[in-house]
Amino acid sequence: MGTNQHLVRSIGAIRAQGGVALADGRRVMPDPILVGRNEIKLSALAAANGLARWTTDLDAALGNRDDSLYFDAASTGLRPQLLKKAIAAGKHIYTEKPIAPTLSQALELYHLAQVAGIRHGVVQDKLWLPGLIKLRTLVDTGFFGRILSVRGEFGYWVFEGDWQPAQRPSWNYRKEDDGGIIVDMLCHWRYVLDNLFGAVRSVSCIGATHIPQRWDERGNIYAATAEDAAYATFELEGLQGPIIAQLNSSWTTRVRRDDLATFHVDGTHGSAVAGLTDCWTQPRVNTPKPVWNPDVPQTIDFFATWQKMPEHRAYDNAFKAEWELFIRHLFEGTPFQWNLLEGAKGVQLAELGHKSWAERRWVDLPPLPE
Repeated sequence: MGTNQHLVRSIGAIRAQGGVALADGRRVMPDPILVGRNEIKLSALAAANGLARWTTDLDAALGNRDDSLYFDAASTGLRPQLLKKAIAAGKHIYTEKPIAPTLSQALELYHLAQVAGIRHGVVQDKLWLPGLIKLRTLVDTGFFGRILSVRGEFGYWVFEGDWQPAQRPSWNYRKEDDGGIIVDMLCHWRYVLDNLFGAVRSVSCIGATHIPQRWDERGNIYAATAEDAAYATFELEGLQGPIIAQLNSSWTTRVRRDDLATFHVDGTHGSAVAGLTDCWTQPRVNTPKPVWNPDVPQTIDFFATWQKMPEHRAYDNAFKAEWELFIRHLFEGTPFQWNLLEGAKGVQLAELGHKSWAERRWVDLPPLPE
């Protein structure tokens, strides 16, 4: 994530286009310094991206007054202590999520940042995906009528690592390393549901460790102690009434759908299915009228009854789009609502998802303290 989405496709792309344009005609050109633990990897990464600055000394980097923003893409367990260091150094904060393993840590970060008077933001990238932008357009224009339900499917098969290398890091599957798909994905689902459909009010969640052992990056077998799938239902407070959302997240499923993540929204006036890029609609007047008869083959081609939304605009990389918004926020003070408190809401939902699983019951979400 740090290399591909944030460095290459966001910061590198912004530099290649000549920076971020401000309203007064100025342009902001990012001048990154890469910070990490491995000198060989850092130097190679910097050279590959045309960067002169890199270091393994975070404290020294934070001590440079000319560098005003700290961005964090470390593992979840390390993130709170690193963000605290940056806040103490007076840096503005932009960070990946989850912002912390626990809600108490997340709220502490938010309050520290508020007291320090710094600007802070959290990556909530899926809001700028073309498919979800199109879905938001349908919501805003009243296409659905009253929204009834949302069904989401996310995931793919992550190889165990024995005969085929795994395409996700091994720490994702170890609870002791803050792994698990609940803390990973429910942070995403919180901001997607809150921003597109309605505030999440309660959750019922069950997790599962379907693959009990995997092989790490060195080929060593290890016990998978964190869940690799989560099946969650949410109650939302929609503008026109309650909405039920069901979202499955799995690293142990084989894909037979339009995309790695799809969102199916049903409303009284129409339905839509959005993937990461495309979105298909079916208004009420075009809805087929099937009749249940299991004794004869189905004659309706259901996929053919949906219409693909046209491309009315060009869509930038979702991570880059949010980066540009945050940079404008830093230099112009333009509104940026996706801050550390919003990040804490994601951690809250993940924490209560675990609580629901452990206690096998619905759990309500209390409001967070400002």
